[in-house]
Amino acid sequence: MTVDPELPAPGAIRAPAGPALMPALVVVAAVVAVVSSLGAPLVPGIAAADGVSLSTAQWVLTAALMTGALATPAMGRLADGPYKSRVIVVALATVLVGCVLAALSRGFTVLVIARGMQGVGLGLLPVTMAIARSHLPAERAGRAIATLSVTAAAAAGLGYPITGLIAQAFDFHAAFWFGAITVAGALVMALATLPRRSEAPSRPFDLAGMVALGAVIVAVSVVLSEGGGWGWTSPVTLGIMGASVAVAGLWVAHELRSADPLIDVRQVTNRSVLTADVSGFLIAVAMYLFIPIIVEFVQIPGVNGYGFGASVSVAGLVLVPLSAGSFVASRGLSLYERHFGTRTMIPVGSLVFAVGALFFALGNGELWAAFVASGLAGIGIGFTFAAMPGFIVRSVPPHETGSATGFYQVLRSIGLSVGSALAAAILTGFTRAGHAYPTIGGFRTALGAASGLCLVTAVVSYVLPGRSVPGPASGRPGSQELAEEEGELGATGLMLTGEEMAPRGTEATP
Repeated sequence: MTVDPELPAPGAIRAPAGPALMPALVVVAAVVAVVSSLGAPLVPGIAAADGVSLSTAQWVLTAALMTGALATPAMGRLADGPYKSRVIVVALATVLVGCVLAALSRGFTVLVIARGMQGVGLGLLPVTMAIARSHLPAERAGRAIATLSVTAAAAAGLGYPITGLIAQAFDFHAAFWFGAITVAGALVMALATLPRRSEAPSRPFDLAGMVALGAVIVAVSVVLSEGGGWGWTSPVTLGIMGASVAVAGLWVAHELRSADPLIDVRQVTNRSVLTADVSGFLIAVAMYLFIPIIVEFVQIPGVNGYGFGASVSVAGLVLVPLSAGSFVASRGLSLYERHFGTRTMIPVGSLVFAVGALFFALGNGELWAAFVASGLAGIGIGFTFAAMPGFIVRSVPPHETGSATGFYQVLRSIGLSVGSALAAAILTGFTRAGHAYPTIGGFRTALGAASGLCLVTAVVSYVLPGRSVPGPASGRPGSQELAEEEGELGATGLMLTGEEMAPRGTEATP
């Protein structure tokens, strides 16, 4: 989001907020977690029910992440204006239709379209934080933003096993009905309690920038998912990739010229900002080379020579250590920084994530190993993503924080989509004709790729800053912008924002 990172001064004029505003925002944040939980654990069941391969079924993840990658900056940009509540209502209505369509679906194509609609919900969390910032008193806004971030991630930690239990007791359609009921409740509450309008001025929307960015995201994801079948050197693959590069170049040129860009890309000239951008993208790719892979692995019947035949509820529980590890890591970041400084924060987190992915790639003979690997990955993910916004916020002037973190946020969202598509491509390459499941080599390759990307991130994040490493904790800005950006990761259920993310003069609510 391109927003002013500073809280309004005490006494500044704000739109009034009713007593039900904060509960409504918390409910919306929890809905984001429900949407995210309707993903990875359900993939094997969807593949079996719709008669598609596991790699093809991965599109229920990729579709939602592609939509979320575009919806997040678009909704954030729209929420900078006076119609924040309208953005939330329209997004919830879209997600509700997507959930009902998925619950009623009897074909895979319809389900993918429905999941794409649900992905709009992944852009909701920054908008709820923008409403909290503009409608709550300054002394409450910072705490509210931290609370919303934690709510999304904590609810996702519960959402995975809950939706898994529902899908196990009935089928995956019932999990989507659960999502629809939850979203409908949030929509009613939003209509009843959210302010109709804020005092923020209306600004032009960069429609051309949104269309160009969307085209690039979709094209890259499609090529990564289907390139193995088309042939990586086929005219179709090379043509789409070449067009994507050309459109991406035109998009950057357009954003640099625009007076009101969708995303301000100018900040990448700062080496610390570039470090966070590159590291965030690489770790995001690695995340979705790990998360769906490990969840799908544990559900594959052992008669295939690997897998544990675990239920979808157990698969959901596998992701709970990941959320818990993220929480522990984010809470410990300030202590680490005081003792060891900032330079090694991202490298250390990347290495821990690499160890978790490699651990399960090599030692996947027992179910407990999946829980251990998930916890290690969670610690690494939480540590790195909690550290990255600090590299940005401590390295740019306060009035440029919004634009700098906005580009980082978009790269991270795109990385999630690319990672999901790349995982599908790897599984496709290891799936024999006529078989539903890939060989174990596909899972090991995906996990090895995740580990390798983390190692690359560790090196890049240590070398790239050069002499421009951000200062010590005493210089750590406490703007709520940082909490907002980390809240977006909470939208995917993979992060808890710790107290080090709270604004100055406030405390994060655990």
